[in-house]
Amino acid sequence: MNILLIGCGKMGGALLTHWLSGPESFFIVDPGLEIAPDGATLVAGRDDLAGRKFDVVIAAVKPQQIDDILPQYADAYQDDGYLLSIAAGCSIERLAKASGGKPVVRVMPNLPAAIGRGMSGMCASDSANDGQKAHASAMMERTGSIIEVANEDMLDRLTAVAGSGPGYVFEMARAYVEAAIGLGFAEHEARQLVLETMGGTIAMAVEDGGPLEEMRNSVTSKNGTTQAGLGALNGSEDFTRLITATLDAAYRRAVELR
Repeated sequence: MNILLIGCGKMGGALLTHWLSGPESFFIVDPGLEIAPDGATLVAGRDDLAGRKFDVVIAAVKPQQIDDILPQYADAYQDDGYLLSIAAGCSIERLAKASGGKPVVRVMPNLPAAIGRGMSGMCASDSANDGQKAHASAMMERTGSIIEVANEDMLDRLTAVAGSGPGYVFEMARAYVEAAIGLGFAEHEARQLVLETMGGTIAMAVEDGGPLEEMRNSVTSKNGTTQAGLGALNGSEDFTRLITATLDAAYRRAVELR
């Protein structure tokens, strides 16, 4: 398959490093890119494609560029080609119109996809067939995990949980490190203690697969240090309410950006 990647910025470039492990041939259009990654062909613009047709066109440009850029490539698809978009906030309706009515698969990746540990969501137009959706899913699986959701509203909800999620985790880790420094640890010590604890605990939860409440209880002795800490963290369910409010705020913003 021949794939055209329009835009190769931070996220597009990060995904491409994993996509290149597959069997497809990649062409990149990005006038700001000087050197293509090994295994891909770089062109400066539409005119340099010399009439080539593509099985997949990937939109990896800023949302505000979609309506100007995608129509330029409306005739660059094979008859059964489709558009895959990672442009946040661009609806399937808008993407289909900009691409000349092509089937659309929208993907919402998150930052850990850059290291192959992403959690992405996918939603497709009614005109996208099973083969196209399967191919898009297989490509994203090279960057981590992916789930398909039923509609764009659920993709907005997924954005609030996973797309924005790394920001929440970084902020939790920052506050955790700051608190550890307050207990007397040097910054590098606090960072190691916190990140190794968080990373190891999450890895254990993924491997175990059991209920998180049971795992929490298994390390919480009655009247022990963990119970005391959990009482301060969420004894009145303030932390639960804060996380709920965080996701609700992100979801509302995702809806506003449609």
